[in-house]
Amino acid sequence: MAGNTNQKLKLLYLMKILLEQTDEENALTISDIISELSRYDISAERKSLYNDIELLRQFGIDVICKKTKTFDYYVGNREFELPELKLLVDAVQSSKFITKRKSNELIKKIENLTSMHLAKQLQRQVFVSDRVKAINEKIYYNVDTLHNAIAQNRQVAFKYFEYTLEKKKQYRKNGADYIVSPFALSWANDNYYLVSHYAKYEGELTHFRVDRMADITILGEQRKSIREITGLREFNIAKYSQQMFSMFSGDNENVHLLFHNSLINVVIDRFGEDIFICKQGEEHFTISVDLSISTALMAWLFQFGDKVKILSPNHLANEMKSMAEGVANLYAEK
Repeated sequence: MAGNTNQKLKLLYLMKILLEQTDEENALTISDIISELSRYDISAERKSLYNDIELLRQFGIDVICKKTKTFDYYVGNREFELPELKLLVDAVQSSKFITKRKSNELIKKIENLTSMHLAKQLQRQVFVSDRVKAINEKIYYNVDTLHNAIAQNRQVAFKYFEYTLEKKKQYRKNGADYIVSPFALSWANDNYYLVSHYAKYEGELTHFRVDRMADITILGEQRKSIREITGLREFNIAKYSQQMFSMFSGDNENVHLLFHNSLINVVIDRFGEDIFICKQGEEHFTISVDLSISTALMAWLFQFGDKVKILSPNHLANEMKSMAEGVANLYAEK
């Protein structure tokens, strides 16, 4: 009886064998396929397999026949090409917010999108163990819950924690819930942030590290609208994220900056190709851009030393001057 049941599954097992074991460099003959099917207690004749392979082609599987000394069969085009899978593996393993265990699980699933032979090439480039990864294993599910809340237009409640010097969790507000209106998730500075409205800060958007959130619950209450909070009709998360040098930042201001020409690639990487560049002499250029004022912005500018200068606003230029003097004084101490 079991054999009869397996015979009904012959076409599915044939597809499984071809997808898992074949690619352009690794093909199977009809004899090989018959042998592999026998492992699943399925008998097959050559003529029936030719018909089955044609059915798979009609279904959309790119089964190619290559004539050598025999007729060899393999799956050609797939949903994902090997270079695309390598990009996905790179993204997962370099993502700080995904834990080491979850990274390994995801990479194993990505390997299943190609043949077992090509999957070995993906395994060679996996170096998860030595990378800085998130500690909170639940972040993967936190992201999913928050996406659902946004889609359902609902508020969320959660606990928010930070780590002590002993590397133990310490909940803010003595463990009481934060209740916020979620609007978007933003990946910035190697971390996932929830962009939301928290009633304590009326008229402002607030940000919470998703890996620092615990016990997230979707509430029945509808979230406030962006227009109600900021006066804007629409919320452009891409533009908003570009302005944010830190998810813990201050007011937005127009900043006028003078850069050395050698930093043109840095500026385009940061602000995009649409940024307006104004030449200043032979060696410099200026830009004007709306930015959220923060210590992260100051640190970003500080790293370029004398190759960048804040032209306005004056208070920001003075802050940078004080910052430089503070660092100079630190190293002047005996």
